[in-house]
Amino acid sequence: MIEISEFEEVTCIKMSIEAEGRPVYWVAAYLVDGLLIDTGGARTAPELVGFLENRRLDLVVNTHYHEDHIGANKLITERYGVQIFAHPDSVPLINRVPELRPYQEYVWGYPEPSKVLPLGDMIKTESFRFEVVEVGGHSEGHVALFERDKGWCFSGDIFITEKPKVIRADEDARGLIASMLMLAALPSERLVLLTSMGRVIPEGREALLSCAGYFEELGERAKSLAAEGISQAEIRESIFGEGSSLAALTGGHFSSDNLIASLLAPDR
Repeated sequence: MIEISEFEEVTCIKMSIEAEGRPVYWVAAYLVDGLLIDTGGARTAPELVGFLENRRLDLVVNTHYHEDHIGANKLITERYGVQIFAHPDSVPLINRVPELRPYQEYVWGYPEPSKVLPLGDMIKTESFRFEVVEVGGHSEGHVALFERDKGWCFSGDIFITEKPKVIRADEDARGLIASMLMLAALPSERLVLLTSMGRVIPEGREALLSCAGYFEELGERAKSLAAEGISQAEIRESIFGEGSSLAALTGGHFSSDNLIASLLAPDR
C-alpha cells in the first residue's frame, strides 16, 4: 500500500503492508529535487521503485540503518544506479543482514544488504542545500536533514508524536530529549517537521519542545516515585496504567516499561 501527498516542493511517499485492507504501520520516504530520503521496508520496495519510475532521482540518503528505512536500497541501486549515503556509523550496519524480531520481519521484511557511502556535512541538490545534523537517542548513526532557507527538517525517527507512551528497548529517552531540543534550536524563521510516519508538522519547533517537555516531566515524576521506594513496574502502572498493547505485539521491544527504565537510568 502506498499513499502520495505533496507539501510545497516535497513529495511524501507513505508505505505500509496491508491487513484486511488497512495499513499496518505507515513509514514514509520523501522525494525533493531529485533527493530521496529513506526507502521504507523491503515488503513495500517494489511499490516504491515503481513509483519512482519516470521521476527524477539523483541520490538517496538513509536517516539511519533500521530495516524500515533501508528496505528498497538494493532495488533502487539496481534499477536506477544512484548512490546512497548514510552516517558513517550506519554504513556497515546497512551492508549486512540484520537480526529482526518476528514483528519486524512481518511488518517490514528483511532488507538486502546494500552498499552505501558515508555522508558529509551537506547534501546539495540543484535547488536546495540540506545540512546533515547528527541526532542521538533512537539509534547510532542517525541523522536529520535540515534545509535552512525553507525551514524543512526531515527528522527520521527522532520525533513520532508529542506524547509517546512507549519507546524501543534500545532507545535513550534523554538522548531523544537532547536531540529534539537541538532540532528545535535550528536557525530558521520556521521549522517544518517531516516525520518518518509521513506526518508533516508546520509548527515543528512547538511539537519538538512539547515532546521534550513531556519527557522531562515524566522523568521527574518517575524519579520522585522511585525516591519513595516504588518499583519500576509500579511506577509504570501509576503513570501509564496497563501500558500499551505494543508491548505484547512486539515482544516487549516497544513498551512503557522501556520508557520508564530509560528515564530512570543513570546518565550515560
